[in-house]
Amino acid sequence: MIPAYYEFYNPVKINAGDGALETIPYELGQMNAAKPLIITDKGVVKNGLLEIVLNAFRDSEIVIGAVYDDTPPDSSLVVVNEITALYHKSGCDSIIALGGGSSIDTAKGVNIAVSEKTNDIATFMGADRLKSTPRPFVVIPTTAGTGSEVTLVAVINDTENHVKLPFTSYRLLPNLAVLDPRMTMTLPPKITAMTGMDALTHAVEAFTCMQKNPISDAYATVAISLISKNIMSATKPNAKKETRFAMANAATMAGVAFSNSMVGAVHAIGHACGAIARVPHGMAMSILLPHVMEFNMDKLEDLYAKLLLHLTDEETYAKTFQSQRAKKAIQRIVEMRKELYDIAGLPFTLRGAGVTEEQFAKIAELAMNDGAMLPNPKILTTADVIGILKKAY
Repeated sequence: MIPAYYEFYNPVKINAGDGALETIPYELGQMNAAKPLIITDKGVVKNGLLEIVLNAFRDSEIVIGAVYDDTPPDSSLVVVNEITALYHKSGCDSIIALGGGSSIDTAKGVNIAVSEKTNDIATFMGADRLKSTPRPFVVIPTTAGTGSEVTLVAVINDTENHVKLPFTSYRLLPNLAVLDPRMTMTLPPKITAMTGMDALTHAVEAFTCMQKNPISDAYATVAISLISKNIMSATKPNAKKETRFAMANAATMAGVAFSNSMVGAVHAIGHACGAIARVPHGMAMSILLPHVMEFNMDKLEDLYAKLLLHLTDEETYAKTFQSQRAKKAIQRIVEMRKELYDIAGLPFTLRGAGVTEEQFAKIAELAMNDGAMLPNPKILTTADVIGILKKAY
């Protein structure tokens, strides 16, 4: 059913495919930018990906102003301020994020600091607090999961107060997302599995949360289909470029979808598992997804039934009775997790991820205060969250 009113917004230009990196100098020139700062991490540098990006600028008039390659796994206010100082010292006029979610979120934080002329971006925490025009911003993802290259959100860690600060604004959207197959070829199997299941969760929740609309549905369902067809082969050693590229496209499409329809209880509980038990985000998504789907079943059975087509194929969908399609969709996700465990060792229980039962109460309390609970189609109580945690344990 089409909602009586909805909004959809995705202004990010996407350059994708072989040679996409080589378009960046031209695109920056079109934005009147000439001296970008690259924000990345040691792993990206070690795998030779930074060098590939730098080579894309060899014959251009664009000069790389500086490179910051020490982004930590969790973005932080301290790092944002350090990079902001480097930006100003080097006379940069634009930002390129090269990496996974942490590098991209860090770059978004730097863009806040630079454009708002502040050394305390915490004052802009929350939704729609940014007022100034951001600097030209290009994102080159090296993982296929977060979708951060097309999202309007960032999470920055306040290490002094031990809290994660959320930022949401259309001004955080990059100008350009570059999907080049060369950038995800070195991704290890376990991280490929985690980020792929993160993207799948984005798409499933985008298709079922309360702000869904026909356009976000289109992005979400294609993303689910691409992931279900490619995640296993992408996770195996020596994965083909075409498979990696398919996963990169799926992650971006899922990001577009959930930026407009939002995510739900899987993310709320997953965020809490990360904060309390240090469970990597993609791992938490993979573990929790089928259990939250089972909890939501009485509200979402019809939508879950439709997902079976995208999770499997036309023949399987046609042969499955209507009354069994929703359950079979969840079963397929459970099977995917088992396959990913066999291929890459990705845990499919909270116990396997290092969570203890003693942490359940704190996880549940934190999850109930997470904003992702609001768009979930079914209201959860603290007891419901603990029940899900027990089933996932």
